[in-house]
This record gives sequence, structure tokens and C-alpha cells, in this order.
Amino acid sequence: MSPENTENAENAGSTDTSDRDAAPQFVLPMVARIEKSAPPARTDALETAARAVLTILADERSLGDGEWARAVRDWQDARIRKVVRRARGAEWRRASALPGITVRGAAAEVRVYPPVPLDGWPKDLARLQVSGTDLTDPAAPAAPAPGSPVLWLSPGLDMSAGKAMAQSGHGAQLAWWELTGAERTDWAEAGFALAVRTAEPGQWDALVASGLPVVRDAGFTEIAAGSCTVVADHPALRARLAPR
Repeated sequence: MSPENTENAENAGSTDTSDRDAAPQFVLPMVARIEKSAPPARTDALETAARAVLTILADERSLGDGEWARAVRDWQDARIRKVVRRARGAEWRRASALPGITVRGAAAEVRVYPPVPLDGWPKDLARLQVSGTDLTDPAAPAAPAPGSPVLWLSPGLDMSAGKAMAQSGHGAQLAWWELTGAERTDWAEAGFALAVRTAEPGQWDALVASGLPVVRDAGFTEIAAGSCTVVADHPALRARLAPR
């Protein structure tokens, strides 16, 4: 694989990686709209990316006999790779014309597409840049709303915005896999409300050991293989861990 196709492509979860590696490899393309004059805040972009992943997983085209269902199944049977690229102006307009779903946050816009083979990117997406996506928050994000799902980022890792967007999407997906059908419906009806926050150093180890879903990086880009990057803290999953 070329470096451009491994950017932000990670292994998540604890499924047997030998089986995942033997399967045909697909990637979930995501494009963030980042205009020079008005880039989104970092946390807004991360949360929007996570909701974009959930949105395509829940879309009827991804389920049953839907037009995207085979590609989604093939992708989830291998490593759940995600690549976040950036676009603005005419690039964004071309990217928006391709089949996919645009998810909007406070100011962020992320378009997610059905999975494609690693070497099968549509040309209007393949030409977009991967690296260099660096966003900031103008102020510290507020505390998450009580009872809302939270994707906790590791406080000990320095990730670009693009990589953190992919990691947030991984965390959301691991939580989705663990939910019942009714819990998924409730989350979808709530607009996939969630928060992405960086954990405090003192709480990170407890989160990783809590039994909640943990994303572990495959080491393709930026950070070492095996690094724990995100813990998916969904209230329904936490309730199952509570002593009875």
C-alpha cells in the first residue's frame, strides 16, 4: 500500500487480526470541508466525523439488501480502516456530487462514502490531500451533557485532526457494535448525540480497564502500534458494567 492509502487507517477492537488481514481490505472514505477562511473547530470536526460513521452504518442503504450493504459488510469483515481527507471550494463541490452522506455539526461538514477497495478510490477523492489537517478549538470544550455518550481520547497521544477524526469514528463504531437494536434506534432518533473529549490523565487508565470498548491503533501512521486511542463511553454499555 502507498502511504497515502494508509493515513488514518487503524485496526480497532480485539477481533482476530489474522482473519481480518486475510480478508480483502476496504476503506471508509471521509472528507472534511475545511475552507481556508473559516475552518471548523477541532472538537466540532471530531464529533461530526463520529456521527458521520454512525449515520452511514444506520442508513438503510447499508443494511440488508441495500445498495451499499455488500461493501459495508466486506469492509467490516476486514480492518475497519477509515481515511479522512480534506477539501474546500470546487474540491468540496466535486466530492459532494459523489454518492454519500453529508453530516453537519455546529460549523463542521463531513461527507462519508460507502467503503471502497484500498486501491479503488474515486478520482475526485483520490486527489484530495490527507496530511496537514490541523484544527484548533477557540476555547476549551464544555463538559459533556449528563448521560450523553462520550468518546474519550487518550491524553498521552498527539494526533493530527484528521487522525483524531478517524479514531473518533472508530470509537463510535465499536460502541455501535455493542448496542442492541433498540439502543441503536434510540441513539439514531437522538441524532447520534455524542461528545468527544480528551480524558484527564488520572482517569485514562481506569477508562481503558473499565470494560468499555477501546480502540487500539494498528500503527500505520503517527503513533505506535497497539496504542489505546479512544474509549467509547456509552451510557447503555456503562450500565451493563455496573455491579448488580
